[in-house]
Amino acid sequence: MHTFKRVAGALAALSLAAGSAACSPREGREPESEPIAGYQVAGELRTTNAGSLEGASLQAQKLAGRLYPGVYVPGPEGQRIPNTDLVSTQALPGTESRVIYTLSEDAVFSDGTPVTCADYLLAFTAGTNPELFGSHMPLFDDTADLQCTPGSKEFTLVFEEGRGARWRGLFEGGTVLPAHAVAAKLGMTVEDLVAALQSEELAQLRPIAEVWRTGFDLDQFDPELQVSFGPYVIDSVGEHGEVTLKANEFYYGDAPVERELVVWPGSVDTHTLAEEGVLMVGDLRDASQPWYDPNAEGNRLDVDTSVGVLTEVLTFPEVGTWSYQANRKALSRCVDPRAVAAASSNAAGIEVPAAPYHVIRHDDPLAKRVSEAAEANMDVDTAAASALAGMEVRVGYPYPDARYAAMVESMRASCEPAGVTIVDVAGEGKTLADLPRTEIGEWGEEVVTEGTADAILRPIDPMVEYPAANNRPQDLDIIRSQEHFLWNVLPSIPLTAQPVTFAIARNVSNVVPYTGLTGIGWNMNRWQFNTDVVNAR
Repeated sequence: MHTFKRVAGALAALSLAAGSAACSPREGREPESEPIAGYQVAGELRTTNAGSLEGASLQAQKLAGRLYPGVYVPGPEGQRIPNTDLVSTQALPGTESRVIYTLSEDAVFSDGTPVTCADYLLAFTAGTNPELFGSHMPLFDDTADLQCTPGSKEFTLVFEEGRGARWRGLFEGGTVLPAHAVAAKLGMTVEDLVAALQSEELAQLRPIAEVWRTGFDLDQFDPELQVSFGPYVIDSVGEHGEVTLKANEFYYGDAPVERELVVWPGSVDTHTLAEEGVLMVGDLRDASQPWYDPNAEGNRLDVDTSVGVLTEVLTFPEVGTWSYQANRKALSRCVDPRAVAAASSNAAGIEVPAAPYHVIRHDDPLAKRVSEAAEANMDVDTAAASALAGMEVRVGYPYPDARYAAMVESMRASCEPAGVTIVDVAGEGKTLADLPRTEIGEWGEEVVTEGTADAILRPIDPMVEYPAANNRPQDLDIIRSQEHFLWNVLPSIPLTAQPVTFAIARNVSNVVPYTGLTGIGWNMNRWQFNTDVVNAR
């Protein structure tokens, strides 16, 4: 069995009337211009760094996946498709397996700079130094080294002995950022940056980590830093957090069909966006949309809720009270995944199944054959949970949401008889960055940062959240062992499948619903809007 190194609204004042300046978030757009049509995501748009603690919690891939594409991209049925426009891979077996990556000669950033191994070395260094970089890319726990020569289009990733089965999940959308732009921000050459990354010296890594961690925040958008190697590049960020994208003129693949579109955060009023005709595609925060009548004649949008592939889990910190295995185990005896699933189902309006699996998706054909390892841990045992009597657990989630609130309320009700108090502290949103965590101090010492939450309720993809075996029948015994191991250690409590609500305008084509981390926007560069209908008033 593998060793796991890390257990691991503001739209009230916004008028979207045609011709208003608020419709036109881009600086320089004429006030009388029509609003740009686009896409709304459920979460907030705080960062384009999907490998950071905030980005991983908020599914930053939904935006960043088309700015910084992955080595593998999701297919319409959830399969992983090699991104051959960008890179080719060759896996070499052995006790220390290796993968050789060869980047396309045509792959360049939106400023014309070639994509090279330095960009992947930066992601590798961030992923293997989570306490310094504030990263969350768990699959890098399997890796040992990345061999890169500055300027090279080829690099080799080396894995720990017997590890790396899920290597195709590495370098996913939104996690490979522009190393040359980071270097320029620090007044360095790319050669200097590579040397610093390879040095593993704290003094050299710290300034790089700071830019990596905060430089891609959207509330202080820096166009020179946030260059793209995907089909779109960010044009601007508006006052309500909306991100205007434009076609990347240096993109080496097929040009996007729509030359510009806006991505709206979930905090913006969906009804207003829909009413003004700018909402073409939505990955909506709320399943219940009071303004939407599915039986109304002339509906411009179709809104539908379904069960997605992601698992919603309760994630614990690696330091503090809830880093102790005994505490997590006791809490799991009063958190009832079936009741949590029922609460989620009631809020979503569809039946959402409990999903008690760590290393495998709930809809995987092998799930039933792993169920023995998981379902034995689902029954409530108030007496066992009473070991925590008198303790409080502060639970947060990424953004205000009635369904998440109902799920936390279910946990509160089932833990109350054990004397355990569950408190909803989501407020305007909590992420993994709000958990207690260990950081590296100025002199290399470990510094514990107190968090404002004790656990985070969030969606994950089991295939990239845990370094584990592949979900293949021949690996079934290993998967069962890993599931038993994780239910014993409990870095997270897996609870339910995630329901998703999509809105798709009838005058947009080439939209293919996808419920994984990159969301329905996984192929937004292929969408086509009928703008005559969009702008009709």
